[in-house]
Amino acid sequence: MSQKNIEIPLGKRTVSYRLFEMLPGVLSWGALVLLVVLSIVNPLMAGAYILLVTVTLLVKAAGIAVHTFAGSSKLHKAQLVHWKERLQDLEHPEEALRRLKGRRLKQAGLQTHIENLESISVSKDEYPKPSDIYNAVIIATYNESYDVLQPTIESVVNTTYDNRHTVVVLAYEERGGPETERIAKQLKKKYKDVFKAFELVKHPDHMPNEVRGKGGNITFAGEYLAKWLVKQKIGFENVIVTTLDSDNRPHHTYFDYVTYEYIVHENRERLAYQPVSLFFNNIWDVPAPMRVVATGNSFWNIISSMRPHTLRNFASHSQPMSALVAMDFWSKRTIVEDGHQYWRSYFYFDGDYEVIPIYVPIYQDAVLSDTYIKTLKAQFVQLRRWAYGASDIPYVATRIFSRSRRVPFFAGLSRLVRLIDGHITLAVVALLVTFGGWVPLLINEEATRSVAANQLPEVLSIIQRVAMIGLLITVFLSFKMLPPRPSRYKRRRTVWMVAQWVLMPVTSVCYSAAAALYSQTRLLLGVYLDRFDVTEKVTVESPASTSDKRDS
Repeated sequence: MSQKNIEIPLGKRTVSYRLFEMLPGVLSWGALVLLVVLSIVNPLMAGAYILLVTVTLLVKAAGIAVHTFAGSSKLHKAQLVHWKERLQDLEHPEEALRRLKGRRLKQAGLQTHIENLESISVSKDEYPKPSDIYNAVIIATYNESYDVLQPTIESVVNTTYDNRHTVVVLAYEERGGPETERIAKQLKKKYKDVFKAFELVKHPDHMPNEVRGKGGNITFAGEYLAKWLVKQKIGFENVIVTTLDSDNRPHHTYFDYVTYEYIVHENRERLAYQPVSLFFNNIWDVPAPMRVVATGNSFWNIISSMRPHTLRNFASHSQPMSALVAMDFWSKRTIVEDGHQYWRSYFYFDGDYEVIPIYVPIYQDAVLSDTYIKTLKAQFVQLRRWAYGASDIPYVATRIFSRSRRVPFFAGLSRLVRLIDGHITLAVVALLVTFGGWVPLLINEEATRSVAANQLPEVLSIIQRVAMIGLLITVFLSFKMLPPRPSRYKRRRTVWMVAQWVLMPVTSVCYSAAAALYSQTRLLLGVYLDRFDVTEKVTVESPASTSDKRDS
């Protein structure tokens, strides 16, 4: 049990914690109110305010475009690497060095691989061997059907990693009912002899000091796994734990790749490993607004992988078992346990913690329910849950400004500022850029007589058209990365995959901004989200396919 206080408070908060909870809502609503006030007092100042926001967005868009190209290139190259072969080289590094000596360095990262082999050859005792490592995969499920879970498990079977060194833990909820338990047992019967082990862990309902969410489920499974490893006499330091949602499909090289990275980093216990989440499993099947949201989120994950200093745990990720045991696994008190795991780890390890990008994808589903209206609603539910990551702001701030602070102040402060900036940007920038140029004209008659104020919407329109270059880059790259068009769709479906991008401003305002403002307002008012809302999704296997519900 951890001796450090890294838990989110339950019940009544301290005054400082409560004030920082209110901060994102105050800043976001304040930014919108400021525009109205400036428009009334001085329309020119309002115009300058909107121009500043828009130009800042344009600068960010340029950086995003560069990172999108670079990230897509890295993703492509990493998928071509024979990670299993490189991992095997670490078993006998001297032999591998002799074999690679003089080879032309055409393969991506081969020079880095050679340098890693040289380091391991010099300091053998500091590096574990691949044959000593096990990968444990915790698959979280609530009430998903066999047809949903089986392909996920099959994707783990079909990786290039040695299944004899893979332990699968299917973590299912008691509240899923008898049918969920029956499916779990059916899956164990099918796969029990495929892996080192296939374990079932039922998470009891109504556990004390838990919100209803994924964190409690996978933590309960992690505690079971720890006991199982002790019985098997497998050291925690030799186990990498990956969490998967029920609809996740890891790239076939993922476990070889993450094991390689785990071995070659000396500070491995204080690292997490983050693949690129791509919401492409069912991208051809979902409505146009959901395709735009899913593709946008996928590319944001690619961009994030290119900025290691800002990279955070998201959705599926991997972490050493030794670290998880030391810090009591994941938080059971938040519905955003994935992103919060970064901060939980950062403060547990006194700031000596980093997320290493893994440049291969884990494919996930875009939101799809059994009706169009339900799909639109389900997308908002998913995004508001993600936006509830603003609840990390008070968690971080109270520890940064604490007298008992254990992390470097300026390093922690810079992370806090980026965290706040990200959530405020998500909530207000789309609204300000889309509508801000018209506000002074609508609420102040003097503005209508001002040449500058009347020209503001036109100036903003020109800047926005320049920013569209980034959108065109996204459209181009998205087509290169899309899975093949299913045979059930005609060629005109491809045309709609291009036309859908006219909805980008709509999804930015109606989904991203609205979801962020909703979550931040809940925090502002102290009306907390304490339940993980299951997002309905449907996988369309054929025109006659049936509907399945899944966690996201």
